[in-house]
Amino acid sequence: MAMKIDSEYRSRKDAKTQRLVLSEREGTPLRLCVGLFIVFFQLWLAGTSLVRADHGPADLHGEVSYEQKLDEQVPLDVTFRDEGGRMVQLGDYFGERPVILSLGYLECPMLCPIVREELVISLQELEFDAGNHFDVLVVSIDPGETASIAASKKEHIVQLYGRPGTADGWHFLTGSPASIEQLTQAVGFHYEYDAARDEYAHPSGIVVLTPEGKISRYFYGIMYPAKDLRLGLVEASANKIGSAVDQLLLLCYHYDPVTGQYTFAILTVLRLLGLATVMVVGIGLFILFRRNPELKPAAISRPVTGDRRPAPGDQRPTTGGQ
Repeated sequence: MAMKIDSEYRSRKDAKTQRLVLSEREGTPLRLCVGLFIVFFQLWLAGTSLVRADHGPADLHGEVSYEQKLDEQVPLDVTFRDEGGRMVQLGDYFGERPVILSLGYLECPMLCPIVREELVISLQELEFDAGNHFDVLVVSIDPGETASIAASKKEHIVQLYGRPGTADGWHFLTGSPASIEQLTQAVGFHYEYDAARDEYAHPSGIVVLTPEGKISRYFYGIMYPAKDLRLGLVEASANKIGSAVDQLLLLCYHYDPVTGQYTFAILTVLRLLGLATVMVVGIGLFILFRRNPELKPAAISRPVTGDRRPAPGDQRPTTGGQ
């Protein structure tokens, strides 16, 4: 008897141990998935921080930074010299279309050519044409640069853009220290001149302005997604360019001034989906009850208080005899 009990005990113990082993084996994939999720989530947070540090208006080198001045007016009466050597006012390029402003210096050995060429690559993906839907202003921050340099840089960019008849939409300006100071201060473009290396340290990015000359959007870095540029131009134009699809996208995407990018507006999308669901259900019920009146819910009568007289023909049983 004792041997039988001992055998049953060992059998149960072995079964329990086997279940624990199986449980641990089954739980291993779950723990692995949870661990991977945590790792990827931490990497995503780190990546977000890096993006913000790279594209945000962070202080890059002393006073070198972009200071956002959204909705502020740029000075339209400030004078520059265009690529043809003519004296112009900044306001000559405003009034009809939004303007993309790129600040830098034309003979920059590294950053500025990349900014201009990446801008062209992004604009090539848009169906909007320079000179028809928007204008591009490239303004030098180096007062020593000349109109001939500006003409050479414009010729290269227009050729790279590759759309016939759009040269009038690209403008390369040079100016005096006073004019440069007025414009850069107005848009919050802070830079420094390194006399030892004869170079300018400046932030990278572009500014989208309204046809009235007000600051609408900042895009940081050296690469500008075509979607962001398109939405920025549509907003700056007060919806005068673009399509109904762009209007829908502007409901689904929100401009983040910290990153200088359009991000997915999940709350707005959920509200729109909720509203659409209510409308569809309401329309469906209306059509259903319209076609089948017998399906309408019957009116609920209120309870009657007090005595109720019997209606004609309402025979009640009587008790007793005559």
